[in-house]
Parts: sequence; C-alpha cells; structure tokens
Amino acid sequence: MRALLWLIGLFALAAVASLLATHNGGYVLIVSSPYRIQLSLNLMICILVLGFVAAYLLVRLIRRTLRLPGAVGRFRAHRRHEAAQRKLRESLRFFMEGRFAQALKHASESHRKDPGGDGIATLVAARAAHEIRDGERYREWIARAEKHDKLRSARLMTEAELAVDGRRFDEAAQRLDTLRERGERHIAAQRLALKAAQGARQWEETARLARQLRKHKGMSDDAALAIVRQAHVECLRERAGEGEQLATYWNSIPAREMSDHLLLERAVPILVAAGQGALVRKVVEDMLSEYWEPVLARCYADCCVEESALSQGLARAEGWLREHPQDAGLLLSLGRLCMRMKLWGKAQSYLEAALSVDADRDTHLALARLSEALERPSEAQKHYRRAAELAAA
Repeated sequence: MRALLWLIGLFALAAVASLLATHNGGYVLIVSSPYRIQLSLNLMICILVLGFVAAYLLVRLIRRTLRLPGAVGRFRAHRRHEAAQRKLRESLRFFMEGRFAQALKHASESHRKDPGGDGIATLVAARAAHEIRDGERYREWIARAEKHDKLRSARLMTEAELAVDGRRFDEAAQRLDTLRERGERHIAAQRLALKAAQGARQWEETARLARQLRKHKGMSDDAALAIVRQAHVECLRERAGEGEQLATYWNSIPAREMSDHLLLERAVPILVAAGQGALVRKVVEDMLSEYWEPVLARCYADCCVEESALSQGLARAEGWLREHPQDAGLLLSLGRLCMRMKLWGKAQSYLEAALSVDADRDTHLALARLSEALERPSEAQKHYRRAAELAAA
C-alpha cells in the first residue's frame, strides 16, 4: 500500500513539473568572454538537480570507501567472537559431560580467539584444570581471570568452591571474607562458608551459618538441625575437660535446639562424663516423659548427683518402669540409684533384672561393685571377669 502511494505521488509530481515546464519560457545566459552560453531555465534546473544527486552519491561512495577498513575489521572481530562463543559452548558441554580435558582444550581455544571478551572461558578452563588435578594450569587460568574486573565475584566464588573441594579451608574462608566485604551475602556464598567452617572444625561458626541458611530458606529445617546438632556435640567435646566452660556452653544452647532428642542422646554422656549430669536432669526427665529413649534412660542415674535428687529420681524412674518394664537401661539406672541410696536389696534385684534383659558390660560392673559393697569378693571377681570379656569381644 505504501509503495502504491509513493508511485501515485511521483506521477503527480511529474505531471506538475511537466505543466510548469510547458509554461516556463525563461532562459539562463552564461557569459565567459569570448564565449556565450544560453540555456533554457528548465534544462538548467534539471542539470542542477542531477548534479546535486550525483554529488550526493559521490560523497556517499567516498565515505563508504573510507569506512571499509573499519567495517572489515569489525566483521572479522565479529567472526572471531562468534567462533569463540561456539568454542565456549562446546567447552561447557564437554564439562557437563565430564570430559574435562576436552573442556579445557575448547575453553583455551575460545579465550585465544577472543582474549578481550567477557572472560567466562578462563573460569571454565580453571574448573576443568582443577578437575583433572592440573594445579599449574589451574593457577594460570585463575590469574588470567583476575584481569577481568566484571568476573571478580564469579572468580572468588570459583576459587572458594574449588578450595573447599581441595580441603583448603583457610583459603576458601579468605575468598569468602573478600566476598562479604564486597557485600556478597547470597545463599550460595553462605553454603560455601558453611562447608568451609565444617571442614576447618569451626563449630560455633558452623551452627551460626546453618541457622542463617535455615532462616533464609537456603536449607531445609531437618538438614540445618542435623548440622547444628553436630556442631553442638563437637563444641561440648572440645570443652569436656573444662566443667565450667562446658556448663556455660550448654546453658547457651537455645531452647528449640535443646528439645532435639538426638542432641540429648549424644550430649548427655559427654556431660555426665565431665561430672555435669545435674545440668541436664530436668531436660532428660522432660524428654523421657514425652519421648522415650533408652540411651537417655541409661544415663539418668548419672544425672541425679545431689543427695536431694536421689529419692526424687528413684520415684520418677520407678514410674517409668511401669510403662517400660523390659528396658535394660532403665533397670540399670534404677540399680545405680539404689546403690547410691544404699538400698542393697533393691539394687541387686534391679541389676539382676537388667542382666536378664541384656547382659552388657556396664551391668556386670555395677553388680561387681555391689558385690564388693556387700563383701562378696568371689561374686565381684566373677562379674569383673565377665565385664572384661565383654569389653574385649
């Protein structure tokens, strides 16, 4: 439709020009002694128009000719860039296929064809070199990646991730600290920081990062709880020789995390061995009333340290026994509580009942000590020997 309108317009313009030329009798006289040139006005107008058009086309031709070397250079650069991008795509495909040597080769060719590009090929080459355990070429490609300012965050993340993979946790922490200074606090960086903290056995930092990831939906509640539980257990083990520090740390654990029965299973023996059983007696009682766990029942006697807690603990444990009459750990705890209260007959009956359910080393040791208290050396020796056999088995 537009072409038709242009055609009609040109015909109309030609008709108007023809009418004007018919009624135009003017002329143009050019004098240059001794010559005189006389032209009609219509011809002069045509010559001027055609001359303008020819001059315009000539100028356009000259400009295009002058621009030709730059256009050729840009065309060649574009072709090199396209070839580099093809090589980069191939290197990524090889990397994801696990063909790391081929990935390194194609990434190297991509960078050679377009060294002034975005630099992604340098990171692909560095990762491929790391995968084939070529440390020299890995460092070479990371050094090349440093020349690209736009890749700084990506390079630091790559270095941190590969350092964690290589168990160079201090190096990974340094790179992640640099990222934090730049304001990079995204989920992926925090996950790497968590792995680095775990590898470096920085357990308090591990717990803090796991809580942050759970808060920001970067980790499921179950996964975060498992990591926090491990961190608490390791922190307790590190403080096992310092009773006061152990108690301080235990009291600093949030109530939500304290209600984890798996944490209590692992923590109570550590606290009991350090003489801090009284710290957890109330927590263990509440847990056993809600969720029965034989490991906690077995440790319960060691949580009743004070004289005032013995009778209360015995009554509480006998109440649990009505619901769990075949729990060997609970029977062992009852026997130990009775021994501390010098209720020798009850202690013997509970310990023998525990032995009938599960003849383990701890029960034999308790019976040996009971026999010594009752001045029965032969029975004590028999139980000591049996405990030693079980320990050696």
